[in-house]
Amino acid sequence: MRRLLPRTLRSQLTAGLVALLALACLAVGVSTVFALEGFLVRRLDQQLSATAGRFAASLEHEARPDADNRPDTRGQSEGTFGARLLRGTTTQAAVVRAATDTKVPLTAEDRRVLAALPPDGTGRGIRLSALGRYRVNAVAGDDGDVLVTGLPLHPVEETVHRLEAVEAAVFGGALLVTGVVGAMWVRLSLRPLRRVTATATRVAELPLAGGEVAMPAPVPVADPHTEVGQVGTALNRMLGHVGNALERRQASEERLRHFAADASHELRTPVANVRGHAELALRHQGPVPDDVRRALDRIQSESERMSRLVNDLLLLARLDAGRALERTPVDLTRLVLDATDDARAAGPDHRWLLDLPEEAVTITGDEHRLHQVIGNLLANARTHTPAGTTVTVRLAADDRGTRLAVADNGPGIPEELHSEIFGRFVRADHSRSRAAGGTGLGLAIVHAVVAAHGGSVTMTSRPGRTVFTVTFRPASSECAGQ
Repeated sequence: MRRLLPRTLRSQLTAGLVALLALACLAVGVSTVFALEGFLVRRLDQQLSATAGRFAASLEHEARPDADNRPDTRGQSEGTFGARLLRGTTTQAAVVRAATDTKVPLTAEDRRVLAALPPDGTGRGIRLSALGRYRVNAVAGDDGDVLVTGLPLHPVEETVHRLEAVEAAVFGGALLVTGVVGAMWVRLSLRPLRRVTATATRVAELPLAGGEVAMPAPVPVADPHTEVGQVGTALNRMLGHVGNALERRQASEERLRHFAADASHELRTPVANVRGHAELALRHQGPVPDDVRRALDRIQSESERMSRLVNDLLLLARLDAGRALERTPVDLTRLVLDATDDARAAGPDHRWLLDLPEEAVTITGDEHRLHQVIGNLLANARTHTPAGTTVTVRLAADDRGTRLAVADNGPGIPEELHSEIFGRFVRADHSRSRAAGGTGLGLAIVHAVVAAHGGSVTMTSRPGRTVFTVTFRPASSECAGQ
């Protein structure tokens, strides 16, 4: 039922307009039909009163009338009915046909209906089996009998039906014209609202979560005093606030990006110095207390981790700033083999499987960064799964692009992290020791590097099955997108 109801405002207004007009036409039509029918029936009652039962009175004579007692059909209209009742029994009944009276056969029901008529001269409607509907009145005769005179209702019904047909045609045409013209008028009146809707739709499709956003032009408002004008004015005001907020957010992101890049760049030298001094101290030939050696080992370990963190932050800052990557042919199959060998050496307690095509897969990109993508995905699978987990690396290429998938049968990723798994400093195990080397930037680097290559990376995870899929567009699409 809901599917049949109009959904858009334009269709609702048009349907409402047509419905109101239809109700008005129905009210006018019913009123005029009843008024005309009542007027014509009153005319029949006047005619019946004017005859004063003369035709019915002439039927009380014998069946062989002479010149003095012949039934009075003069002045009677065609179809006039007359009947004489004596003590409740119909003795005579005739109808005028071609200026002569014609006997009318009456059924028992017809006689009962005629006998029930009160002789008060009031017009009443009855139905006779042989004649149809009639308007009759009954008056008392001079001989103690009841004289019934009637006129057919067929002309009244025919006139009323003709009026109904004319009204149906006229009102139907009026509804059709009103529907078409009303739809055009409503469409024209709602044109400013459609502009508001189009602008709101464009805003809803904008990626407002990050990056620089170009807000659409304000909606032109013809009359701010109308409802549509007020909506347009409110939308323009909201767009202005949103635009200002996005500009401030973009400026804040730019400042933070520059700060991260500058801080990372400045930290590289002191971190390298700390690491060098720690290594130099550890190579000292003289006796070194055990607690000092343990402290130097920790300094070297933490400086190495800090160095990796600084390098990752600097890489992300450069990618955010749109720093161009190298664009050379890269043998992706060889990178997968090398990265898997490295992961196998780092995680011998895992099972590493390869599913590679027979032909080498080559794409255009930055070899070093692509190797980092594969290494980060394998390191993520190794670090966050228990010993004995099987990790499968699949590589495939066709007309739709190149796909690299890293799947494992580990415990999976918590559902609450699915939406932010590629964010920065997102860690699946918050209690995990940072000494393991994780920084929470590995998957963020994967996402940033793949996006810089014009590709995409997705993740699906459930207990016993986690898959990271990297997709690169075909060479023609990639070139077209540069």
